Amino acid sequence: MDEAARLDGAAAHVTALHERGAFCSASCACGWRGAARRARDRARADALAHQDAHRDPAPHTAAPPPGGPAGAL
Repeated sequence: MDEAARLDGAAAHVTALHERGAFCSASCACGWRGAARRARDRARADALAHQDAHRDPAPHTAAPPPGGPAGAL
């Protein structure tokens, strides 16, 4: 997956909290909606768990230069 596609996938999972009366719930730009919670912290935890579930499992890192020691200053 190239960098632009990875960033587009991450942008698709932008979460927000919504309050309705005594309840708070999380939702995502992808259409996901969390359970209504009385505690905002629990709704935030739901949102973070959703984002973590859709995060790129293998972050892209730069390769060391060919023939040179990695991390040499």
